[in-house]
Amino acid sequence: MYAVIGLGNPGREYEKTRHNIGFNTVDLLADRNGIDINKIKFKSVYGKGRIGNESVLLLKPQTYMNNSGISVLELYKYYKIPIENILVVVDDIDIDFGAVRIKRKGSAGTHNGLKSIIYHLQRNDFPRIKIGVGSPPPEWDLADFVLSRFQNKEEKIIKESIEVACESIETIIKEDIDKAMNKFN
Repeated sequence: MYAVIGLGNPGREYEKTRHNIGFNTVDLLADRNGIDINKIKFKSVYGKGRIGNESVLLLKPQTYMNNSGISVLELYKYYKIPIENILVVVDDIDIDFGAVRIKRKGSAGTHNGLKSIIYHLQRNDFPRIKIGVGSPPPEWDLADFVLSRFQNKEEKIIKESIEVACESIETIIKEDIDKAMNKFN
């Protein structure tokens, strides 16, 4: 079994913001694989289905970004999913805009959602799929930037990045993380 956890913030005011790209990716992954995200548990909305031959949970924590680890820990304890099968999808300000990067493990960097997951799991060896959302201009506060919406000229690139992220997740699940890293990094 795999769990794909898209990070974001609940509520209409956060839809289509840079910080919610994890939610957007999980939504597209659900559409592509016929999985309904219609259950509530683990302080999340989630759906169960299959990608390839694997059973998959698609999860969107409803705890707000800074407490994402609470949902992930509840899911991890309940299903006892191997840590390498917990895939976390996040926005990243430190990689090129629109780039998709797969990492097997690592630090949280400046990302509060990853910090929360690492804190609650007490480990950092879960894979993550990072999508570059740009860097804040010098005059912008980081929180304001990640909670901002994409500009019209950025929309097409981000849509393509979300599609690539979905393909990379499907490759991890159907094949393995090394093949996905070789193909998409």
